[in-house]
Amino acid sequence: MAKTETNEQLTATINLIAAGTMINGDISTSGDIRIDGQITGNVHAKGRVVIGTSGQIEGEIRCQNADFSGSVTGKVFVNELLALKASSRIIGDIQTQKISIEPGAVFSGNCSMQAGQPE
Repeated sequence: MAKTETNEQLTATINLIAAGTMINGDISTSGDIRIDGQITGNVHAKGRVVIGTSGQIEGEIRCQNADFSGSVTGKVFVNELLALKASSRIIGDIQTQKISIEPGAVFSGNCSMQAGQPE
């Protein structure tokens, strides 16, 4: 298990929001999360956020790394690498240090590439 600057331990397990699941509200985790369902609310993860092809998020996302195949409407803040797969659809502003966009991905908004994320 990795340790953060505040000596909090990151969880080794991956949280999963399955397809067909709908959540209204904010989600916060100290580990990784995979979303294949629908979330209306903010997602804050100290690890990786993975959005599957059936995943949909309407709200702000803050995380260390991200891999999107589904759709996001809202602001995205990624500390390190954001990977947009061909099936992804992002409507909103992005702030990340590095970005990878596959042909076919849809992105509408502003992208700011800089280290770190605002609190």
